Amino acid sequence: MMGSSSKQQKQSLQSQVPVILYEEPTGKGEGGIPFPYIEVPKAGAMPPVLFIFEYKHTGEFEPDEKGNPAAIIDQYLHKYVDLEHLKDKLSSATYDMVRVALGMKPLKEAQAAGQKILDKVKSNVANFDVDAERKRIEEERNVAEASKKLEDMRNKLANMEITFGLATDEDENKG
Repeated sequence: MMGSSSKQQKQSLQSQVPVILYEEPTGKGEGGIPFPYIEVPKAGAMPPVLFIFEYKHTGEFEPDEKGNPAAIIDQYLHKYVDLEHLKDKLSSATYDMVRVALGMKPLKEAQAAGQKILDKVKSNVANFDVDAERKRIEEERNVAEASKKLEDMRNKLANMEITFGLATDEDENKG
């Protein structure tokens, strides 16, 4: 028989089983966020470890209960650890070893590289001329509108030639 505290732990774990969600694209040509996410209640916390099964097809089959072929699938349990949780629990040297083992840069090196990117973005934002960009967009819009009007005029002229049987230079050269 399970003890009272053991039952409470099991119930607590079951109530904290995260639901992994994906964002759907909101319109035509739009992609959702490519990363899954977990909604966490206000009083909750992100789990420090996620357990996810991999179901791998073996390419082999065996008969199911009706004698039909059923794919044989191997199951492998994977564990994913929240690095923020580890950062608080490990020494900085050990944490950096874990990051490097995962193919990442040591934390201070990654932070310095991230700061360079942030500084460049801030510089671009500071140097961004809103009025010049607005003027550029307006000019593009005017060119697009003029191109559309020119195309419409060409189509109307072509329709007039067809309607009135007017010969074009091309037609005259043929005959």
